[in-house]
Amino acid sequence: MKIDPQQAGQDRLDLATALKELRRASGLSGERLAVRCGMSQSKVSRIETGRFLPSVVDVQQILRALGVDDATAAGLLSLAQVANAEYEDVRTSVRRGLHHRQRELAALESGARHMRHFLPAMVTGLLQTPEYMRQAMSPAVEPAGADVSRAMVLKLERQGVLHDQSKRFDFLLTESAVRWQLCDASVMAVQIDHLVSVSRFPNVCLSVLPLTRQVSDAPFHTFVTYDDRLVVAELFSGQVVLRDPKDIDYYRELFAFFAEHSADGEDARAILESWADGYRAQSMRERD
Repeated sequence: MKIDPQQAGQDRLDLATALKELRRASGLSGERLAVRCGMSQSKVSRIETGRFLPSVVDVQQILRALGVDDATAAGLLSLAQVANAEYEDVRTSVRRGLHHRQRELAALESGARHMRHFLPAMVTGLLQTPEYMRQAMSPAVEPAGADVSRAMVLKLERQGVLHDQSKRFDFLLTESAVRWQLCDASVMAVQIDHLVSVSRFPNVCLSVLPLTRQVSDAPFHTFVTYDDRLVVAELFSGQVVLRDPKDIDYYRELFAFFAEHSADGEDARAILESWADGYRAQSMRERD
């Protein structure tokens, strides 16, 4: 599937227009189509006017109810897949200002009740100490320069959401994510200590996946699920947002699979403390 960020809005409009024209060509009213699809008439109307983005499943139901031929259905289902995905490259984020991205993430976190963070490469912003955060936001290979100070302030403010007892957070970090030496050993020790502290929050489940565990799949990239509404997958060059229920279910199943092989609670804290002790010992050796 090819994702063109400049084309995303047009794809949604094209999908809405095509579905409306097919419904009219069939001779069905919006109410009759709604009954056949098991949807409300208002939902059908919002889909056809472009005010509501239908999932791939929604589009399948509509096409089936309209008796659309296989070739036409395949084209519209492909269009629905593209319309349900968004991509924003790093350069665009930098041009807009990294602080805007922090506000967008804060809005996502404010509206969600259960968030699952799968972290195979790096500690996520909600769990970062300031020293670790500054280095994480200043990569050696960067597509475009940016002042990270304003974004850091907002990112640190976002961490307050962890104290909202109405929300649940699941963080799953691989050993590589925790132990990758992004900073000096002393900073790494403090960062891991912070993970231990956050793991004690009553609404947080923090688990770790040691390299010694045998797992029959590989952790390809970072992703976050927000309830059953969307998934954000991170790439080197940008981020992909997926809204189709099938994609969301797939990523939730992936999270559950890796969680089965992970350690949590006191076991996770014991592992983290041993890694922090290793960095403290390294820091002492480097000072000597």
